Amino acid sequence: MPDFSKRSTEEEIMDDFTLPETELFPVLEGLERINTVLGGYQVFYDAFKQLNLKSSETVSDWGCGGGDGLRKLARWAKRRHLSIRFTGLDATPATIRFAKLRAASFSNIKFIQADVLKDVQAEKYDYVISSLFTHHFDDRNWVVLIQKMLASCRKAVIINDLHRHPLAYYSFIATARLFSRTTMIRQDGALSVLRSFTKQDLVNLLQGAGIKKYKIKWMWAFRWQIIIYKT
Repeated sequence: MPDFSKRSTEEEIMDDFTLPETELFPVLEGLERINTVLGGYQVFYDAFKQLNLKSSETVSDWGCGGGDGLRKLARWAKRRHLSIRFTGLDATPATIRFAKLRAASFSNIKFIQADVLKDVQAEKYDYVISSLFTHHFDDRNWVVLIQKMLASCRKAVIINDLHRHPLAYYSFIATARLFSRTTMIRQDGALSVLRSFTKQDLVNLLQGAGIKKYKIKWMWAFRWQIIIYKT
C-alpha cells in the first residue's frame, strides 16, 4: 500500500526534458484521451465562467504538455464567441513540437519552449494557468513557481491538479489499463497522484507563498481547482 500521508518525492519519467519524440508522442496522445474521459478540462471551463473571461484577454498555460488543454479552451471560447489569445510554455523540445503540430490549425495559439522555473518570463498575461503540472515540484519550488505565475498575470492564476487520495490512485490505474497501453502513462500517472496534494497541503503551500486571496474547490475526477486572485 502506498503512503498517502505525505507527498512522494519520487521523480516521474516525464520529468526528463530530453525524452525523444518516439517515446513522448504516444504518451501525449494517451494523456489527452484519459483527460477527455475523466473530464479534466472542466476545471478551467468552470474557473473561466467564474472569472468572466472576456474577448481580447490572454491566457498562458505553464507546463502545457501536448497543448490539449489550450486546444480545448480555444474551442470552448470560440463557442462563446470569445476572441482569446493563448500561449503554451513547456521545457521539453519534443513536447513543444507535438503541441505545434496538433495546434497548426489554431491561429490564436502559440507555443514557446521555456523552463518556467529558470527562465525569465517578460511577457504578462491576463491569466496564467497550469494543468497537472505543479505536482512535479517539491514544496520549496512549488512556492517559487506560484510566485512567478502570479507575477506574470494581471488578473488570476488557475491551477488544475490532483487530489492525493487512495480512490484517485486506484481509479487511475484502472482507467489507464482501459485507455492506454503505454507503460510511461501507467507508471507516471499513478505516481502523479502520490506526488499531489491534500487540501491542507495546498493551504500550507499557499500560505508559505504569501498568498492571501485564493479559492480551493474540489472537482471530479479528484481534481483541485485553485484560483489565486491578483491583488
